[in-house]
Amino acid sequence: MLYNINSLLEDLKLSKGKLAAQVAHAAVSCALKTKKHHKKWLTKWVREGGKKVIVKTDDANDFIELKRKAAELNIESVIVTDAGHTEISPGTQTVLGIGPAPTNLIDQVTGSLTLL
Repeated sequence: MLYNINSLLEDLKLSKGKLAAQVAHAAVSCALKTKKHHKKWLTKWVREGGKKVIVKTDDANDFIELKRKAAELNIESVIVTDAGHTEISPGTQTVLGIGPAPTNLIDQVTGSLTLL
């Protein structure tokens, strides 16, 4: 499973806890979607330890193109949009979760991105 973190998080001045919560939202949502549509992928991912990789993009606008690429490969994804109850404005897109899926597919979507 891969979490694409918008580099604007630094500009948004999210606390470490808020950042962790955003990634957790993406993880749960993606896992549930994958369980529904690709149960074998989820089972294999859990059995192998639930690998997670966190990368960054330059802009939240990158999320749309990455989500499109994931959809082309039939990989589940979710853009986390914050409700605005704590640290940031409602509607702020913070995280794109992708997968779980086979590594060779995930790499086709995010292999060129930098680790956070």
